[in-house]
Amino acid sequence: MKTVLSKDGTRIAYDETGQGPVLVMVGGALGFRNFSGARELAGLLSAHFTVINFDRRGRGDSGDTQPYAIDREIEDISALINAAGGSAYVYGMSSGAALALIAASKLRGIKKLALYEPPFVGVDPNAKKPPADYRAQLQKLVDANNRSGAVKYFVTKIIGAPAFLAWIMPLMPIWKSLKVVAHTLPYDMAIMDDFSFPTKVAASVRIPAVVIGGEKSPESLRLAVKATAEAMPNAESVLLAKQSHNVSMKVLAPVLISHLGKE
Repeated sequence: MKTVLSKDGTRIAYDETGQGPVLVMVGGALGFRNFSGARELAGLLSAHFTVINFDRRGRGDSGDTQPYAIDREIEDISALINAAGGSAYVYGMSSGAALALIAASKLRGIKKLALYEPPFVGVDPNAKKPPADYRAQLQKLVDANNRSGAVKYFVTKIIGAPAFLAWIMPLMPIWKSLKVVAHTLPYDMAIMDDFSFPTKVAASVRIPAVVIGGEKSPESLRLAVKATAEAMPNAESVLLAKQSHNVSMKVLAPVLISHLGKE
C-alpha cells in the first residue's frame, strides 16, 4: 500500500502494480480497492499499464476529511496522477465513471478516458427514478448509523432492484464490507444528483475516450452509454455481449487494453 496527500491534507491509499502508461481506476458506489473485482481487474491490466487502484475518500485506508465535496474527490485523483508522474489514463465504473468524466473535464493530466455504464438514466424518459427526496432519506439513515438500512435503501429505492434482494444481501459474504463503506453513499449520490445527463461536461471532454456497457443491462443504462459517447467529441461506445452492470472483469479487461492502448 502507498499513500498520497490530497490538496486538503486527506491521506489517499492506493496500490500500484504493473508497468507501462499509468491507469487510475475509479470505483463506483460501495466500491473500494480491496474489492475482489477491483483487484482482479488491476491484475488483468497490470501487464499493459501501471495500475493505480485506490480507496476513494472515506473508504478502506483513505481518510475522510469533512465536509465532503465533489471537488475534493477530483483533487484526490489529481494527487494520484501527480504522484505517478503527472499524466494518466483514467477508468471509472458506474458513479465512479460519472466522477471520472467530471475529473476529465477539469484535469489536464488525464490523457485518455474509459467509462463503464455511467448511470445517467435521466436520458431515458421511461426509466424508473428514485424518490424526489432520496438524498435526504439516505442521509438520514447514514446520520443514524443505520448502515444496513442505507445499503438496502440504495439497492431498492435508488437502483430499483427487487425488494427481495435486500433480504438476500445480508447473507452474502460481501455484506459486511458493503456496510463498512455505507456512509459514503451520499458522496456518490452528490455526484449523480438527479441522474440527469451532464451535456456540457461531456461535450467539454475532448480526449480520446471509450464508453462501455453491457448488452444485458437495462435500456436506460445502454442509452446512457450511447448518449455519453455521442456527447464527447472524441469518443466511441462499445456494448459487451452477455454482460450487465455486474460485468465480468475477464471480458472487460481486453476492451480497456485495446482502446486505451491505441496510439
